[in-house]
Amino acid sequence: MPAEREHDVTSGAGLSRRRVVLEAIRLADQEGIEGLSMRRLAGALGAGAMSLYHYVKSRDELLDAMIDLVFEEIELPPEDTDWQTAIRRRSESARQVLARHRWAIGLMDSRTSPGPAHLRHREAVTACLRRAGFPVLMTTHATWLLDSYVYGFALQEASLPFDSAHELANMVEDVYLPQLPPDQFPYLNESAAALVAADYDPADQFAFGLELVLAALDPLRADT
Repeated sequence: MPAEREHDVTSGAGLSRRRVVLEAIRLADQEGIEGLSMRRLAGALGAGAMSLYHYVKSRDELLDAMIDLVFEEIELPPEDTDWQTAIRRRSESARQVLARHRWAIGLMDSRTSPGPAHLRHREAVTACLRRAGFPVLMTTHATWLLDSYVYGFALQEASLPFDSAHELANMVEDVYLPQLPPDQFPYLNESAAALVAADYDPADQFAFGLELVLAALDPLRADT
């Protein structure tokens, strides 16, 4: 959680809607979204469960507000650069934000009552692509493709059983290779050895895939 948000949560004795939502995000970051309840949230805030309904009417409204603050953290595509640079910065920012809030990955597009930050984000991405020359329907296709890539990578990254190239190398040598007899899996053995030798870091894969997506989209722009 960014420092300014941490201060917002802990300073002051009174409740506010923003403080309630920030504390809910903090709990979800630490414990996951499944166990987040109004009672659990009230206990963390030192308040009565019923008092929270003054700020959010239901758990669904709380989730809407939480996702809106997640969107608030994602950098909007800047207007003073080319479209690929702008979308690259937005996509990299989204990936970093989702790494902090892994519980949000499956909820980003599931809310039916998007908040102001969510709508600003969608408008900014759409405007960036439209100004770059993408037709209206192609802009929708491009947005879906970009979000599918970012969210899918974030989900895969969150599920990996290692956090670094060093840990991956150890797992390859100690866990994976013993399960891969070379006579049965020659290509997997070859790949595993190459990854270890190259000090491969799966985190670098995001930029590689994103560049392919951007390059594939570029010819689909209309002449401007």
